[in-house]
Amino acid sequence: MGEKVVAGAFDLSDRQAYRTKLNRCLEGLGRLLEERRFDRPRNLMGLEIELNLAGSDGLPRMMNQQVLQRIASRDFQTELGMFNLEVNILPHRLGGRVFDQLSEELRTGLAYAHRKAGEVDAGIVMIGILPTLGEHDVVSANLSDVDRYTLLNDQMAAARGEDFALDIEGVERLVCTSPSIAPESACTSVQLHLQVTPARFADVWNAAQAITGVQIALGANAPFLFGKELWRESRPPLFQQATDVRPPELANQGVRPRTWFGERWIGSAHELFEENLRYFPPLLPICDDEDPLKVLDEGGVPELGELVLHNGTVYRWNRPVYGIADGVPHLRVENRVLPAGPTVTDVIANAAFYYGLVRALAEESRPVWSRLPFEAAEENFTEACRHGIEAEMLWPRSGRSGGLARIPAVQLVLEELLPLAAAGLDAWHIEPADRDHYLGVIEERCRRRVNGASWQVATYDRALDAGLGREAALAAMTRRYAELMHAGEPVHTWPVGFPAP
Repeated sequence: MGEKVVAGAFDLSDRQAYRTKLNRCLEGLGRLLEERRFDRPRNLMGLEIELNLAGSDGLPRMMNQQVLQRIASRDFQTELGMFNLEVNILPHRLGGRVFDQLSEELRTGLAYAHRKAGEVDAGIVMIGILPTLGEHDVVSANLSDVDRYTLLNDQMAAARGEDFALDIEGVERLVCTSPSIAPESACTSVQLHLQVTPARFADVWNAAQAITGVQIALGANAPFLFGKELWRESRPPLFQQATDVRPPELANQGVRPRTWFGERWIGSAHELFEENLRYFPPLLPICDDEDPLKVLDEGGVPELGELVLHNGTVYRWNRPVYGIADGVPHLRVENRVLPAGPTVTDVIANAAFYYGLVRALAEESRPVWSRLPFEAAEENFTEACRHGIEAEMLWPRSGRSGGLARIPAVQLVLEELLPLAAAGLDAWHIEPADRDHYLGVIEERCRRRVNGASWQVATYDRALDAGLGREAALAAMTRRYAELMHAGEPVHTWPVGFPAP
């Protein structure tokens, strides 16, 4: 969704022309796949992290434009809310000490951004949902002043035809409405990209879908929203409801939501792009002048701009991405499951676990998705969002008997998935020191049963026990979180509560 979009109104002919163009783009993608025009394997990965701005009081700051002007780096960009930023790390080749390199780049970049934000009494907080956000903070007036956000909000609100409804029941229950998509801006995540060949795409996407529940169980970091304790990872239900353009009647008919887990294992990348056209009406029917089939006939590489734009308005947890680099098309799997934070070390550990495990699972002779029903993978995802590090997963039993067993996520990781992730990192030619350090962070999280969400809740409870009210407790916990986040030690080592005065 990074294209320059100019706000304006659409009429019926715009939508009809866009649908026609979308189908030509899909045909063009099919031809590119048939003609084997895609990039050769380059083992490239990429990383994006969405960030929050908060002041020394722990409260959100609606200042992304002022902060970005001071940072003055193309690595940092706006996000949906004025209290959001996004940092993009250039693609790296998987291998060697890449995770230590990424860690150093992120630490340097975030420390610089934090110093610059401090000039206007703001600071960088890397967390799934900022605990001090209130309903009054996520309103249309606080959307970033960027045409594409304004236009997307207008089109989604018009498609729904009534207020967006939030109803999330966890430890407590949150019920509220919003006339805009602004509550979506509360969700800040990590996106992990992996470039793959068309022949490998389906195996990698299926593997990524199979482990979404495990990723959330290990990395949950968003237990609070609008002052209430909800799910251990409240981003997914919030994101789905805040982007749900279906009025209740269409939801009752089984129309698919735009934030979507999916409904089946796939056999090719083309299937996902085709599903996007078949199930989801265009929100931004903006056409460019390219004729993708003519470009192909002339030996060129089409941008497929309409297909790319439409794909960016369907919020899959593992999204297919079409891109062009140096004149050559490529495909990526974009993993959008994880929340931001708590520390750079935790983010890189989550990434190492993901890239290693996906590689190993995608290369198994009897892949996990041939033994795990898709519905079970989706159930695991929801279970992990609700319960975090304490979640239990449905997973195929080893041996000939087959079937599924329900097993604690931490046990599954320690006994089965960590060795697979290590083997996958070896296959990427990651240095053993990098492999052991970052997978060791995952191992200790499991052994101690601590992640960002569990720390947040335990420290918030300490603040309540000390006599603070709800808002003061959330603010105190957020300030302590930010302090420890910038100190940089992984979250499983963080002391619960507050230092003695």
